[in-house]
Amino acid sequence: MTKPLLGRSLDRLEDERFLRGRGRYVADLAASGALHGIVVRSPHAHARIATIDVGAARQMPGVAAVLTGADLTAEDLGPLPCGVTNIPMAQPLVVPPCHALAREIVRYVGEPVAFVVAERAETARDAAEAVVVEYEPLAPVVSLASATLPQTPVIWPEAPGNVAFVYDRGEMAPVQAAIRNAAHVIECELVNNRVVAASLETRGALGEYDAATGRLHLTASAAGAHAIRDLLADSVFRIPREQLRVSIPDVGGGFGMKNVLYPEWVLVLWAARRLNRPVQWIGERNEEFLASVHGRDSIVRARLALDADGKFLALEAHVLVNMGAYVSTVAPVVPTMAMGSAMGGVYDIPLVAFQTRAVFTNTTPVDAYRGAGKPEANYLIERCIDIAAHKLGMDALKLRRRNIVRRFPHRSAMGLSIEQGSFGHAIELAIKAADGFKSRQRESRRRGRLRGLGFACFIETARGQPNEVAELRVTEEGHIEIRVGTHSNGQGHETTYAQIAADALGLPLGIFQFRQGDTNELDSGGGHGGARSMHQGGTAVLMAAEGLIDNARRLAARLLQTGVENVRYEAGMLRVASTGQAISLEEVALTSYDTPDDDIAPGLASTATHLCDRYTFPNGCHLAEVEIDPETGEVTLDRYFIFDDFGRLLDPRLTLGQVHGGVVQGIGQALFELAAYEADTGQVLTGSLMDYALPRAGDIPSFEGALTQDFPSHANRLGVKGVGQAGAIASSGTIMNAVMNALAPLGVTHLDMPATPERVWQAIRMARGSSADQSA
Repeated sequence: MTKPLLGRSLDRLEDERFLRGRGRYVADLAASGALHGIVVRSPHAHARIATIDVGAARQMPGVAAVLTGADLTAEDLGPLPCGVTNIPMAQPLVVPPCHALAREIVRYVGEPVAFVVAERAETARDAAEAVVVEYEPLAPVVSLASATLPQTPVIWPEAPGNVAFVYDRGEMAPVQAAIRNAAHVIECELVNNRVVAASLETRGALGEYDAATGRLHLTASAAGAHAIRDLLADSVFRIPREQLRVSIPDVGGGFGMKNVLYPEWVLVLWAARRLNRPVQWIGERNEEFLASVHGRDSIVRARLALDADGKFLALEAHVLVNMGAYVSTVAPVVPTMAMGSAMGGVYDIPLVAFQTRAVFTNTTPVDAYRGAGKPEANYLIERCIDIAAHKLGMDALKLRRRNIVRRFPHRSAMGLSIEQGSFGHAIELAIKAADGFKSRQRESRRRGRLRGLGFACFIETARGQPNEVAELRVTEEGHIEIRVGTHSNGQGHETTYAQIAADALGLPLGIFQFRQGDTNELDSGGGHGGARSMHQGGTAVLMAAEGLIDNARRLAARLLQTGVENVRYEAGMLRVASTGQAISLEEVALTSYDTPDDDIAPGLASTATHLCDRYTFPNGCHLAEVEIDPETGEVTLDRYFIFDDFGRLLDPRLTLGQVHGGVVQGIGQALFELAAYEADTGQVLTGSLMDYALPRAGDIPSFEGALTQDFPSHANRLGVKGVGQAGAIASSGTIMNAVMNALAPLGVTHLDMPATPERVWQAIRMARGSSADQSA
């Protein structure tokens, strides 16, 4: 029996090939005879297409095709669909047609207008420059805050007032009654700034067509092969699903941005079918800023009601959220079901209600970004608590302690049943970590700096797409293949799934081979997203391993001429205790190839489906200390502590890696990142890494803290809770609470993310000016 692997921190199996440059990404694929595509994009946020002249481009040597919206119309390809249209809305969801190439009108800077295909990428790029498009500019709608005003132009006739949908959750009347009768009511308006995922690997795709079978094959840097196949086959190409294969190789980061359906996926397949040759498109970095979906971008007005003792009574929120120019694949879920599931955070708030109003603007579409609605919900309540404490002269930590959920199971005001958690324990650990803050604050003041201390709790409702499929199969060479319907884009699945299977089968880690992201190899799969992979996919792997053992026992019983009840499996051997007979798993598996059996598949293949729609509830409390230079507005993050509950830790180091990555992304949103548009024209002002600030190693301190395993989840057999999004959910509120705590002595009462030096300096200047005016 091998030593158990679960619970141990192992070197990642996939890192061997990544560090040696053997990763296999879309840009590394070399299809024989592949052509190269370049997208011609709109330079206008809103304009009518008067003419498109592609004559000169088509005549250039080496150009195979120049395709426009007119060509798309002629082939009757459908628009890109929204993947979630069944959410109950107060005002129905409007899904305008989003074609792979614009027809008549462009609605954001970067929208595809033409697709140039050539023998070489350089040739395609030159030909793209030769495409002449005449536009008639139209007034763009850029500001989220003014998108629904009566005087604002309407982007889509079918969406009056630019409203995409209205969503209500909770009973508003009782909430408003509680607010009217409350001893204290705190009102606030918070902006959740628009961000860009900026994954290390840009998007890319390869389209292939088999003329003999009529079958299409898309290889893409994506995160959900089956969902993409279904949407493309059903709605765009209108072909049977079995006529479209989608495969996803290694993916260099995604953070939700690669979960969605893109025009380029349609274009490479369509061009490949027209030209009967493979077509590859690899996005450039500036295209990621212009045309890959953005994240967040909402404005929330909220009211928190408290009694005289500081007990929370009710929370009301009105959310204005930006869809961009189109409704992207899962965008409607983010500010509705996802945000609602975490509304109110870890606190016992009897009454909660909110309304989301989603609007169209002439900007890049917005969709899921790490946390997808949960960061927005937690940010709202955590900032509300600190604002309440400041305005009422209360202690923010005492407010949290007084209102945190302590009795389980707890049914939230949003209707979710939370099985258990260590909410209060995490706060106590964070308070201890803050010891000595007053001394550090005095030292900062001595140097002319402001020091602030911030806390924020969080809860995530982790599940993603319900259910998951996994298959284990012994190969003829003696390896065991693991196939799962999830997808890794950097999380370490190749290692952790192998740990689960190795422990279940009692075999060494090196025997396993991980395969993912291919609709040819599994009939279904939920892909990546929602911190679901171990909760859903890990449990499916465990079940598949148990099924493989059952198959091996049944075949071994026949080979050893005994009843299956007499055969025991242990560490790769099948034994009959009463006779001493034994046979190895590898021998039994080879027999399954040599003597086909209707009851047992070759390789003892076992496919298992984990049917589960339950959530796990990762939670915790984070602490940050920042130092601010009041003369420049520069914010330095000095200390950061993490006290989280993720249930059972399958691989502690991998878990920490996921948490740290999420925390850094939340820090980026709080201090650095903003996808900005020019107000009058809709031009992207942050279209490259020269303009868009990302956190760097020097901006981040060493993280400290602890992860508890005292509360394993009951929602799955592994006891795990989702970890992939948690850091991004907690950190932005933690940082902003610390920043505001530092600025409070100067009279600064409001600041929106990101807290850049310019914004902080301006806030300090305004507060000092206001103070001087009052003194005069």
